[in-house]
Amino acid sequence: MVAIAPNPDSGQSVKTIRENLLTPRFYTTDFEQAAKLDLSRQQEQLEAMLAEMRADYNRHHFVRDDSFKGTWDTLDAETRKAFIDYLERSCVSEFSGFLLFKELSRKLKNRNPLLAEIFHLMARDEARHAGFLNKAMMDFGHAMDLGYLSKARTYTFFPLPWVLYTVYLSEKIGYWRYIIIYRHLEKHPEHSFYPLFNYFESWCQDENRHGDIFKALIHSQPQLLQGWGAKLWMRFFLLAVFATHTLTVHERAKFYEALGLDATEFDREVIAKTNETAARTFSVVLNVDHPEFYPRLQRCVEISKKLQAIEASNQPQWLKALRKLPHQLAIAGHLLRIYLLPPVNAQQEWGTVH
Repeated sequence: MVAIAPNPDSGQSVKTIRENLLTPRFYTTDFEQAAKLDLSRQQEQLEAMLAEMRADYNRHHFVRDDSFKGTWDTLDAETRKAFIDYLERSCVSEFSGFLLFKELSRKLKNRNPLLAEIFHLMARDEARHAGFLNKAMMDFGHAMDLGYLSKARTYTFFPLPWVLYTVYLSEKIGYWRYIIIYRHLEKHPEHSFYPLFNYFESWCQDENRHGDIFKALIHSQPQLLQGWGAKLWMRFFLLAVFATHTLTVHERAKFYEALGLDATEFDREVIAKTNETAARTFSVVLNVDHPEFYPRLQRCVEISKKLQAIEASNQPQWLKALRKLPHQLAIAGHLLRIYLLPPVNAQQEWGTVH
């Protein structure tokens, strides 16, 4: 959620982020390690994708047309709140990617020109996305001061392999979120209550392209795919991304209901499609067809609602923390049980036509 805080530079009020486990974070990484990456195994693929990025097929896409001159006061309060939350988190996530890619481009400019230009162009895309979402928030009176946000928030250090895994997954799961919503609204235009959704088809192609770039980066480093350690990390980040998606989708279920979507069915379709896509990149993926997989994620949703109720109470913080602990342990237990389910050997299917 957002909170209002004073901007010390301007004396104005801006929106900042109240942190919780589901809040998108700002990341930094080992730039020295990134500069030394040997890209020779995927050089041809990366150069081809760079040429596509230079072509900038979406350069005229993110322009607001007359459809944004309407009014959305007819949205009920609960749907409006859920949609604003969706816009806020999406905007922060896109802006986080912009900042990371921009810094990688700057740090690598004189040491790895190919990678530096790729990150520069991905930062361009993410900046467009964040700016477009922020303009949408203005329509609802909730614009964010992104410049101030970049200075005010804490940055989390992630080792470079973690960045490669997580950004790949975030781009691919973003693609499936956008395209599933877009295709649904194509069939049911009566549920399209805001023109932003009309932009999702071209938008999600940026996400897909970025994911393909990170696939190439991962495949350029064999140690990220082979060995028991790498396989444990791939399973961990898949589970982390899927669990976060499940909790956030159900937290804003009213938004999906307004689109004519069932939150649970939408969540499961996105996870299944993302896991299937990840199987073309990762050597192992999760067994989302296991009979325990989705029921345990659903239990996490139910427990998360209890945690939210405790947090909303007027009790002292120490008592809230004490009451939350057994619920937090229960969520951890369910996620551990999912993690320990036998994974799927995806590498044996590489090269198969889907």
